[in-house]
Amino acid sequence: MYVAEAIPNYARDKVRSLQWPEASALRLAQEAFDKLLPQGVATPNNHFFTICDPATPTGVGMIWFAVKQRESGKIAFVYDVLIKPKFQRMGYATSAFAALEKEASSRGLWGIALHVFGHNVAARALYDKLGYQPTNINMFKQVRSANA
Repeated sequence: MYVAEAIPNYARDKVRSLQWPEASALRLAQEAFDKLLPQGVATPNNHFFTICDPATPTGVGMIWFAVKQRESGKIAFVYDVLIKPKFQRMGYATSAFAALEKEASSRGLWGIALHVFGHNVAARALYDKLGYQPTNINMFKQVRSANA
């Protein structure tokens, strides 16, 4: 269920960020997910959590991270965090990241890393507020049509 929804969302973000052409974005997104999750959500070292509110019968969102080895040690790399639209801007993402910090620490992980698309201003503001520091910044300026 999650992957089926995530693939078109990822494709849209890659098109919006001018990284992929729309015509091949869905295929490229599928290939990316196939590589990241060859065994689906059961792929080792990948962890999927439902973000819950006791007052809501179903989850309000989800967070996916993978344990990755870096030169400094093992980290949690957040691949996706999703809050359902009607629950956004209510503190659920902030609470999920606080829980993630505890989870990462309990697993002996050194830190948490993530990627954020430049056009996702709300997410960037959240990560800034939570104390995440930019480690790399890629920039792009379109000067002509990709098909020209």
